[in-house]
Amino acid sequence: MFSRVRVAKQKVYNLFAGFVLSFRRLLTTFAGMKIRLTKEFCFEASHALNNYDGLCRNVHGHSYKLFVTIKGSPNQDCQSPKYGMVMDFGDLKRIVQRRIIEVYDHALVLNKDNSFVSAAKSMNTKLVLTDFQPTCENMLIHFAQIISSELPEEVELQELKLHETATSFATWCKEDNK
Repeated sequence: MFSRVRVAKQKVYNLFAGFVLSFRRLLTTFAGMKIRLTKEFCFEASHALNNYDGLCRNVHGHSYKLFVTIKGSPNQDCQSPKYGMVMDFGDLKRIVQRRIIEVYDHALVLNKDNSFVSAAKSMNTKLVLTDFQPTCENMLIHFAQIISSELPEEVELQELKLHETATSFATWCKEDNK
């Protein structure tokens, strides 16, 4: 009788030990792996390009789509609520929402030296004044600086893509900006 119990206990122990060993191998396999996550955001904004020689010198609007791509290793702490995640999509959303979308959505974006500034101020409209020409390219550079400064240390901004229209967009890549 005692030997059967001892054998049964040994089988349970061996099964558990095998599970732990498999779990450790899995953690070792995933450790150091890099994953990219992308989240899409949409906002409406208008702008005018100062001293531009084309139609974009006029105030006009876009339905922007911003794609934010981050890179990191999945959290390997099985006690963490973020276990298996590079970053919680909700945390990334809160950063971009607060620092980009809430600022730019339904705003008129102008260089501070643009001749439209005084008229825009008198209309009591949502106005974002910049030190740069508010092109798609320059907005991406600005967004990259803002988002990078808000990310956790173990996560890096990898790429931003900003669509002005369905067929026109600019891309910022970390690898091009080291």
